[in-house]
Amino acid sequence: MDDLFSVFSESTGFGDVDLVRDAEKIQENLTPKGPASGKKRKASTDKVASEAKSRAVAEVDEPLALPRNELAIELSHEQVETPPDSGCTHEVVRPGEDPGARALQDTSALPAAKKYNFNLDVFQQQAVSCLEKHETVLVSAHTSAGKTAVAEYAIAMALRDKQRIIYTSPIKALSNQKYRDLQDEFKDVGLMTGDVTINPQASCIVMTTEILRSMLYRGSEVTREMAWVVFDEIHYMRDRDRGVVWEEAIILLPDTVRLVFLSATIPNSREFAEWICRIKHQPCHVIYTEKRPVPLQHYLFPGGGDGVYMVVDEKGNFREDNFHRALAALQNSADAQGTESKKVKVRRGRASAGDLEKIVKMCSDRSYLPLIVFSFSRKECEANAVALKKMDVTDDEEKKLIDEVFNNAIMTLGDDDRDLPQVQSMLPLLRRGLGIHHGGLLPMLKEVVEILFQESLIKVLFSTETFAMGINMPAKTVVFTNTRKWDGVEYRMLLSGEYIQMSGRAGRRGKDDRGLTIIMFDAKVEPEVAKNMFLGSSTKISSAFHLGYNMLLNLLRVEGADPDYMIQRSFHQFQKDKVSVEIQEQKRDVQSELASIEDLRTVVKDGAEYAFSVEETVADYYYIVKELERKREERRQIVILPDNIAQFLNPGRLLHLRDDVDWGWGILISAVLQDVVETDPAAENEETRRWMLEMFFPCEPGSFEKKAPCPPKSDKAVGQFLSMYLPSVQKISKIRSSMPTGDPRTEDNKRALLKTLTIIKNHKKFTDGIPEIDPVSEMHIEGEEIRAVEASLKDLEAKRVANSLFGNEKLEAYCEAFGRKVKLRTTVQDLDKQINQHKFMVMGDDLRAMRRVLRRLEFVDKEGVVLLKGRMACEITSGDEILMSEIVFQNVFAEMDANSIIALCSCLVFDEKSEDPSTSNLEMMKAFDTIKSIARNVAEIMVESKLPIDVEEYVSKLKPQLMDVVLAWLEGKKFHEIMAKSNLFEGSVVRVIRRLEELVRELATAAKIIGNQELEKKLNEGRGRLKRGIIFAASLYL
Repeated sequence: MDDLFSVFSESTGFGDVDLVRDAEKIQENLTPKGPASGKKRKASTDKVASEAKSRAVAEVDEPLALPRNELAIELSHEQVETPPDSGCTHEVVRPGEDPGARALQDTSALPAAKKYNFNLDVFQQQAVSCLEKHETVLVSAHTSAGKTAVAEYAIAMALRDKQRIIYTSPIKALSNQKYRDLQDEFKDVGLMTGDVTINPQASCIVMTTEILRSMLYRGSEVTREMAWVVFDEIHYMRDRDRGVVWEEAIILLPDTVRLVFLSATIPNSREFAEWICRIKHQPCHVIYTEKRPVPLQHYLFPGGGDGVYMVVDEKGNFREDNFHRALAALQNSADAQGTESKKVKVRRGRASAGDLEKIVKMCSDRSYLPLIVFSFSRKECEANAVALKKMDVTDDEEKKLIDEVFNNAIMTLGDDDRDLPQVQSMLPLLRRGLGIHHGGLLPMLKEVVEILFQESLIKVLFSTETFAMGINMPAKTVVFTNTRKWDGVEYRMLLSGEYIQMSGRAGRRGKDDRGLTIIMFDAKVEPEVAKNMFLGSSTKISSAFHLGYNMLLNLLRVEGADPDYMIQRSFHQFQKDKVSVEIQEQKRDVQSELASIEDLRTVVKDGAEYAFSVEETVADYYYIVKELERKREERRQIVILPDNIAQFLNPGRLLHLRDDVDWGWGILISAVLQDVVETDPAAENEETRRWMLEMFFPCEPGSFEKKAPCPPKSDKAVGQFLSMYLPSVQKISKIRSSMPTGDPRTEDNKRALLKTLTIIKNHKKFTDGIPEIDPVSEMHIEGEEIRAVEASLKDLEAKRVANSLFGNEKLEAYCEAFGRKVKLRTTVQDLDKQINQHKFMVMGDDLRAMRRVLRRLEFVDKEGVVLLKGRMACEITSGDEILMSEIVFQNVFAEMDANSIIALCSCLVFDEKSEDPSTSNLEMMKAFDTIKSIARNVAEIMVESKLPIDVEEYVSKLKPQLMDVVLAWLEGKKFHEIMAKSNLFEGSVVRVIRRLEELVRELATAAKIIGNQELEKKLNEGRGRLKRGIIFAASLYL
């Protein structure tokens, strides 16, 4: 029990952290203690143990307090003047009197490090100026705006000044592409991706962010020599799985290193710069531009229609009239097709082949190619390409060039691999100018497609959203076949930021005067959601920081950098601290307002004498009214159920609607039942079918044109049609007005409808309001639920009338003041809870729980010193380091041969859904059951240590479906033979086996560290058999 309830090096708070320590000292402190320094390590360990014992306390479940001096560094903000109408803003965040912000040499007087054959945009000029001052810069601009030019200048400058520069990218494929581009220009360029190492002594090294992080933990010579680091695509720091890697690397970098961040447009770029300034003790410039080098036009293509409708022009103006015309065209198409259209609508969100063919043909006829067609599933990409079997957009000369590129690429493959179905089926598509790009393709085929697209030999590319990442490959036009995507958790609409990123591929600088984006949509697209997607802002950078055991153990091995050090400097903690300051200010304002209304009688100015407590009586009345409102809402929810309301949704019916705005009474024009997307898990439930109501309302003149329709503010009103959903219905009237003949949208009919509605609302019979239909007596709703609600309403109404203040002329004012008081008190309570939460370090509970796990499993000792098992886990980043280490230390691999060990390891890296059966090999199944048992034990210890994980979910992450495939590959089988054992895409198998090779490589290194020579030998022998053939074919970029 002592193991469970005590922790190493743990107390209820942290010692003060000096954020302005000398930069060289940080660099020195971040040098890890290698295994070779045995005696030195022992002395250090004794000292740590001695200090830790003196600090050790019995564990209590109190949050870990955060030292308040963490935010002590003052920051200053300076706006740098930029030319008017440049569309560029330049701001710099500087530390106040921070000695860590040392002045570096200004090299702007030196000859330019790089000359361009075009005039730099203002944002590029501003960024280059910052680089020459040797100051960190964040460049935030749209896709294809020219951010790469800034990175290239940084490299040229580093080479000119005889400095070393690191260029990081999110994924290996991008690293390969970037290496090729930079090597062509600068020559002195290397590449390090884990798979490949080329010229590691180069002055400029391209690498993945994970490689940089590993180097920093290990104190690599490269990291001690670098002067600059370029972080490309920094907005991917918000990625929930890998975003933490960016934060780790940034935090671990010495303060002497200057940073270049390249990002898509991010609204909170200043906040990011403040974080960098605070943790790195150096100025950070923000160069931000919303200006696109090529303006975009956005169109809608209604399913089953014949044309497109411009909804956002090149100046960013939303065309409300065209938007509604597109909706009307969609409805007309559905009406024309009748019930058949419903079958068309429910098609798993895929665009129909006919619609897609219309768009591609239109783009071809109007010279709107090249075209990228974005879909959100691999199968849809391929189905869309196959559907255009009659499309051919290349001439004979282009076909010859395509043949040459393709044949040269596959010459490196063996004969059997060239005959793979995926390889054979690709060339006919490519020759017709069509391409496919998704994660299921063989890497070589993806690269062929990228090269052909860059050379304008592919005219129509069908791709998943991964093509929107990284390398500059713009098109004239971008098409979206769907507006819903699976994000790993749920099906949802595209976020505005995602749409902006992908649509940014439209428009080629220097070639097109405009870029076009076309969204294919059907009735599943909600009008307001579509508007938000077009007009919304980019997605903020929010921290995806989370603790991992590999991080924890590596930090425990590094002097001067413990887990607390990392957490306190995370962007997550910074954002939380910033919010905490804002909450404190908000609470002070609320308390001030609350004090001003403490005495209700003073607020209401009531001098009358009462024989009862006014405050209590008002409170009683207030809560009765609130309960009445709640019960009325219960009744409304029953009334608007489709089974109850459908028969009353007749044209001409007066309905009272409210969404974000209370529209009051309007006239129902039509009600349409819409089917949900079939891929929605709830699609089988009839209750999820949604009714779209087309309503006629009086609106404020001019509000519709300003994209903000609202009810009239005076007697002057104009009639407008609005589409709203059934849940917006608040009241149903007994009244049905007569409808004008013909199209209600004509100006004459709109005036007639407005006049009719005005007459009804002002009729002398309705002085108490427009009569509502009775749910029981007139709608004939039956059941215990409605009867109970009606009885409650009757009882509450009687109590309301019996209140001592009922009828008092001051009652309304009293209730309003009391309501404000209640609301403000609730706000103060909520703010207090938030303030209490923000007093403590983020993830403090997780950190303590993970420390318990490490002690229980003997990865560290009681003093927090990393033990042999922990040193092994430090080497593993491609799989579950805790589980992998437990498997090794429990001798699961001892009696297994190399092939079986590697096949079993595939269970830890395979993460895709698969219908493939698990292995039929009894020995392998027995070994799999063993590691499942170990995983269950690990998970149970995690739960006992108070980590919020699900045991079954943890165990289920072990997937045996690829063991037979891996065994066959290790036995020398051909790639087409192993693919016969799996239903996965070829690219998925390649990805998993490449990741498996990484894990085996790490495991071999770990085996060497712990002295297990037999395991090391087996793994290296097996890895030699694993790393062969088409799966490890060299990149075409190298």
